[in-house]
Amino acid sequence: MFRSGQYYTMSKTAAIGFKKVRKYFEDFELNEGRTTGKRTITGDDIDLHAEESGDYFPHHMDAEWCKTQPFKKRMAHGTLVLTIAIGLTADVINEVCMTYGYDRIRFVKPVFIDDTIHVMTKIKEKKDHKRPGFGLIVEQVETFNQNNELVMVCEHVYLAEKEGS
Repeated sequence: MFRSGQYYTMSKTAAIGFKKVRKYFEDFELNEGRTTGKRTITGDDIDLHAEESGDYFPHHMDAEWCKTQPFKKRMAHGTLVLTIAIGLTADVINEVCMTYGYDRIRFVKPVFIDDTIHVMTKIKEKKDHKRPGFGLIVEQVETFNQNNELVMVCEHVYLAEKEGS
């Protein structure tokens, strides 16, 4: 596992399961998608995210206080869930496509310690970009817990090169 301050080269990415592709704007098909592997959220994940983000709100950090609240236990930061969910989708390095941003992020249900999440993606939209030779790909990202309950949804927007540009 790589921690903050550690760097790796492309040779190491291959060793940890990344694959490189060249998938151009034209190669994306509407409604194509995939399901990722799973990841269990731990208390250490929440603690590390609090340290890195500075978000020490009690509903993430204080188990005793949480017992007095409706959910009764510590919950993961929404930004942690987003980070892990997107990380689960990041097993392919597309040399002609990059993240342009995220839209419509919603945290539908809380994620707790020991919940296991997975992601389902679907290409929702393709459109031209103002920069010639590029298009935008909008991927719907839905994150589910171990009970297949939707916990987070967002749109991941990619800037994709057009073939022959």
